[in-house]
Amino acid sequence: MAHQHEHHHHCDCCEHEHHHEHEHAHEHEHEHHHHHEHEEGSLRRQLLLIAATAVLLVGAVLIEKHCQLSTWQLLLVYLVPYLLIGHETLHEAWEGIAEGDMFNEHFLMSVATIGALAIGFLPGAETQFPEAVFVMLFFQVGELFEGYAEGKSRQSISHLMDIRPDVAHVASGADMSPDQVAVGSIIVIRPGEKVPLDGIVIEGESALNTVALTGESLPRSVAVDDEVVSGCINLSGVLRVRTTKVFGESTVSKIIELVEHAGEHKSKSEAFITRFARIYTPVVVFAALGLAIIPPLISFVIYHSSFSEAFVTWLYRALLFLVVSCPCALVISVPLTFFGGIGGASRRGILIKGANYIDVLSKVDTVVFDKTGTLTRGEFAVAAVHPSSLNTQHSSLNSHLLHLAAHVEHYSTHPIGAALRDAFPQAACDGCHVSDVEEIAGQGIRAKVDGQTVCVGNTKMMDAIGAHWHNCDDGDDGTVIHVAIDGQYAGHIVISDQVKADSAEAIDKLKKLGISRTVMLTGDRREVAERVAKELGLDEYHAELLPADKVKRIDDLLLTAFVGDGINDAPVLARADVGIAMGGLGSDAAIEAADVVLMDDKPTKVATAIAIARRTLRIARQNVWFAIGVKVAVLLLATVGLATMWMAVFADVGVTVLAVLNAMRALRVYHL
Repeated sequence: MAHQHEHHHHCDCCEHEHHHEHEHAHEHEHEHHHHHEHEEGSLRRQLLLIAATAVLLVGAVLIEKHCQLSTWQLLLVYLVPYLLIGHETLHEAWEGIAEGDMFNEHFLMSVATIGALAIGFLPGAETQFPEAVFVMLFFQVGELFEGYAEGKSRQSISHLMDIRPDVAHVASGADMSPDQVAVGSIIVIRPGEKVPLDGIVIEGESALNTVALTGESLPRSVAVDDEVVSGCINLSGVLRVRTTKVFGESTVSKIIELVEHAGEHKSKSEAFITRFARIYTPVVVFAALGLAIIPPLISFVIYHSSFSEAFVTWLYRALLFLVVSCPCALVISVPLTFFGGIGGASRRGILIKGANYIDVLSKVDTVVFDKTGTLTRGEFAVAAVHPSSLNTQHSSLNSHLLHLAAHVEHYSTHPIGAALRDAFPQAACDGCHVSDVEEIAGQGIRAKVDGQTVCVGNTKMMDAIGAHWHNCDDGDDGTVIHVAIDGQYAGHIVISDQVKADSAEAIDKLKKLGISRTVMLTGDRREVAERVAKELGLDEYHAELLPADKVKRIDDLLLTAFVGDGINDAPVLARADVGIAMGGLGSDAAIEAADVVLMDDKPTKVATAIAIARRTLRIARQNVWFAIGVKVAVLLLATVGLATMWMAVFADVGVTVLAVLNAMRALRVYHL
């Protein structure tokens, strides 16, 4: 009784902890949902601010036109829309100054617009209040685009925790969280469930789907004394497993840990504007400062003219210089170009999770592929039928062999059985009588079809019944299923994973784009990998790799894009310069870890994504050089006193409009 009582108490404790974990997961989900709502609310608020400022600016211009107000009164009127739209920029600029990182676009925008507001108070100068508000308004529109484009960047890698099994069925009858199960416990794994912990099979036989874990395309049969690893999916029989590792050291945990570690070391491209502003902003600020002070000093020292009069003239030119220098055209058009590229790509079924990945994708020179589910379909089909006859191409013999095998495998839950049934669907309704179906562990299936005893299985089964089987020339390329009728060898059927229809085209397109190396990394057998690599024209391949081996291979390559779809690909997707996941049939883990997701699983979309990235970057560069070119021209005019404030506004706002129109070309759907 005491033992039973203790056991009952232990279960209550587990249930309490499990309930606590469930509550924690629920809280995490609630926080994520709240964060998403906060982002949407911030976007709506920014849009309202821009709209309200535009209305107030129009109102201020009308007041200036119809009311006789002093300069100070006009300043107060224009300060309302200016502070409404610019308070965040001013705050960012002040924070930058306080932290010693003052030379950013916020600082330049603040100095330039405050300068434009102050110009009107200089003797003989005109007020430039509308220009100051207008420039700040445009800057905020740019910030809006930038925020929206970057807001779709990839979510936290911690979502990978969803891949781990939720529950372990302990033999005593309790359901526990896998991290509560002690080493040496007996767990029960039913068909369709994930293996929660690494262990040894002590009872039962089954086939395990290991594709998500190792990339091995064929299911692995397991029986008593065989090892099973967490993360595999049990396909057919019930297994009783003695655990050999705690959850923290199990295979799935190691992969999650590897991904999180890889995420920390991921190479990330900084936004182009930020890099540009680090050089551009200090140069402009010091140039404007020099323009305001040096010429009046020279004039005073050489010509003995009035320093104060000269200073007013050159200060006006310096402020013009600053207004021209506002990086509006760049701040708006460059993020908009990237946003357009992301939008254009999404119309082609390519999800790019952030503007910085376009930058990296455009520079990629090596593309690395996983095999199963990426270059191949990850589904099994009959590749060849070889009857035991001199006339191996005789279609009726081929058909008869498939017909019998499909009948025998009619009740099998194994993917090989499904492949045989799919190859001969007529077996379901041709009236043949099937009886005495018997599955022989580790060998295959035996059944009577219209009175004939048909055995479908491996070489062990053929040896057991005395059928003289022979090797298949194509055996290295797939799984060979042998068939015997009434003890006599009838032939064999080759089943293999099928290469996707557009895989060869994908490799060809990448080579036309100038990609220097195409590589395949797979957990599958070397013979299978060699066949696929040769068929598709890949430059190199590496087979029989574990997830950690793939990460090591990626580390040896420079500027790589990795394309994969399984849980086992998640660490290498996170470590590559750009991770590209197959989104249609890929695992959630791979999709979360990737930077680019191909929604329809077509390998040809990899080439399309690279082409879109290169075109997007080309448009962004055009905008940069056009904006800088016009600004430099007007800056030179401002320096010699030939520029007006409206020329300065054109160099800023006019160039911005033209750059935005050019940026919108990136939205156009790209056809490779």
